[in-house]
Amino acid sequence: MIDTKIQKEKYILVCVYGGAEELAEASLEELSDLTETAGAESIGRVIQLMEHPNPATYVGKGKAEEIREIAGDLGADGIICDDELSPVQMRNLSDILEIKVIDRTILILDIFASHATTREGKLQVEMAQLRYRASHLGGMGKALSRLGGGIGTRGPGETKLETDRRVIRRRIAALSGEIGRLKQARDITRHKRINGLVPIAAIVGYTNAGKSTLLNTLTAAEVLEEDKLFATLDPTTRILSLPEGMEILLTDTVGFINKLPHNLIDAFRSTLEEAVYADILIHVVDLSDPQIQMHMKVVYDTLRDLEALGKPVITVFNKADLAEGGGAARDPLAEASFRISAKTGEGLERLKEALRDIMLMKQERIEEVIPYADAGRIDDIRKRGRLLKEEYEADGIHICAVMPGKKYADPMNPGKTNRAGRNNS
Repeated sequence: MIDTKIQKEKYILVCVYGGAEELAEASLEELSDLTETAGAESIGRVIQLMEHPNPATYVGKGKAEEIREIAGDLGADGIICDDELSPVQMRNLSDILEIKVIDRTILILDIFASHATTREGKLQVEMAQLRYRASHLGGMGKALSRLGGGIGTRGPGETKLETDRRVIRRRIAALSGEIGRLKQARDITRHKRINGLVPIAAIVGYTNAGKSTLLNTLTAAEVLEEDKLFATLDPTTRILSLPEGMEILLTDTVGFINKLPHNLIDAFRSTLEEAVYADILIHVVDLSDPQIQMHMKVVYDTLRDLEALGKPVITVFNKADLAEGGGAARDPLAEASFRISAKTGEGLERLKEALRDIMLMKQERIEEVIPYADAGRIDDIRKRGRLLKEEYEADGIHICAVMPGKKYADPMNPGKTNRAGRNNS
């Protein structure tokens, strides 16, 4: 019998930490989840307690030699470090260990490469990988020369190690141009949404908090749901019906994570900008997560870096069905915060009501005479706000309405001025 089962790569996870050891364990637990998502297996963990990583070998020469013995005893294929390594650290560790050396950035880039499905997503991942490779060519030679497959080899990771920096820069320039053209198309679509009458809510949160499940439950979007980190990368937008006949656009976004590589933030900026241009942010938090406070901080820090704050936030503490205890969940930075379960539907009606209430917070009173030929606009008004008066006269339909959030404009004539003399474009 020939065993055709694919053997998983085995890695030892390595972390340098200057704080509490339990925080280091939590960080390695997340690194283990990332390793599993990449299709490999973690078989051991090493924590080096020191104030700062060693500039030459990350963990220090003595600890590196100790790791080499551990790796030999466990039959490890390589190690994965919980930080981004410099070229010098990568080269020196590879020389000492004589096995594959991977850092957190390579691991995350590899996951993104395997999960990207759209043209734009694949180009963004390749851009991030090439930028990383360009800055680490001097240190990755020996680390990746032992690769026969596995983590670090997907997408442009298969490029020959001798690739000249000039060739990489040329490819990056070509990718930038293509991504720019796709971004222009995305901006046009986004501009239409922003200028439309339907407000936009972006679903943000730490990776694997349940954002895609929430979007699917609310709108039947059929976005991929997996209990893995970064299961979905590309944004999906769907319409959600709210109480009193109102509507809002929901947009899913890529999950945030601690130590998210800067190359990825730059490459996926056009995708992350969905949160920047939204009217409301729905912050999804995993209530069953033991590191809930730290992960909430990561989300807010990332949103701050993207300049996406300064708008209403609704924080929903998801997975209430998995969390122990029934204590209240609260986010002092949000306009509203409460427990939900995207799986069971608990709290989702309250979420819809919170969205409606925020949409109605900034109201504008509209008084206008609509020609009978444009009577279909009244349905739009009912969906976006509250119709207070509707009278059919000889000169047209006299309406009085309250519109939330954005000023009311005729989609066929954005510069139209209403009867009160205000320009609503």
